[in-house]
Amino acid sequence: MPDGNAPEQLRRMLVEELIREGYVKSEKVARALLAVPRELFVPEPYRDLAYEDRPLPIGHGQTISAPSIVGYMIELLDPNIGMRVLEVGAGSGYAAAVLAEIVAPSGAPRDKWGHVYAVEIVEELVERARRNLERAGYADRVTVVVGDGSRGLPDHAPYDRILVSAAAPFIPKPLVNQLRTPGRMVLPVGDYFGQWLYIVTKNERGEVSIWRDIEVLFVPLRVPPDVEPYRPREN
Repeated sequence: MPDGNAPEQLRRMLVEELIREGYVKSEKVARALLAVPRELFVPEPYRDLAYEDRPLPIGHGQTISAPSIVGYMIELLDPNIGMRVLEVGAGSGYAAAVLAEIVAPSGAPRDKWGHVYAVEIVEELVERARRNLERAGYADRVTVVVGDGSRGLPDHAPYDRILVSAAAPFIPKPLVNQLRTPGRMVLPVGDYFGQWLYIVTKNERGEVSIWRDIEVLFVPLRVPPDVEPYRPREN
């Protein structure tokens, strides 16, 4: 690590910076970011950059997102202890670990734990994410599977929260269908010419609301042509 600082010190400095800049607002997200060792989810050649606020390559044309966007998206998602969460685009497993630290906190009774299901289409990254999560101590709280994330993971649905870590060309209908009532999803939508972060909520009556938030830049989500877009009902 640079300047001879221990990873824990660098992690704390980064989280303090994210709080000052307004990306992280809640105690639960700050605590999770402090607990998860990001250096274990970064490839060895980039490990010295683990606590810089920037995305880093993890191979296969994919990246581990900048800590600021991970924190910001999880704040919007608002997960809580005991929830079942789906992450689409597991990558190296970092965001799944942060989510797990919130829904199944270290030290909390296991009967209170929720669970994170993470889907990744690149098989080599699935194996790497599993190893990373095992080393970081989250293998019992995160299940990583190979699959097409745009179709979700129906075997374990419904989900209280869904986080999509790659940019879809539209909001996939299967993901909306797999949201619990009530539930919330955060996902980037668009292409390389423009992407926006969207918040999708489903209320107790199953009614869906959609908001557009900030402009972002993510690697694309692979969406097969037979996956339907979600189309809001007309009144």
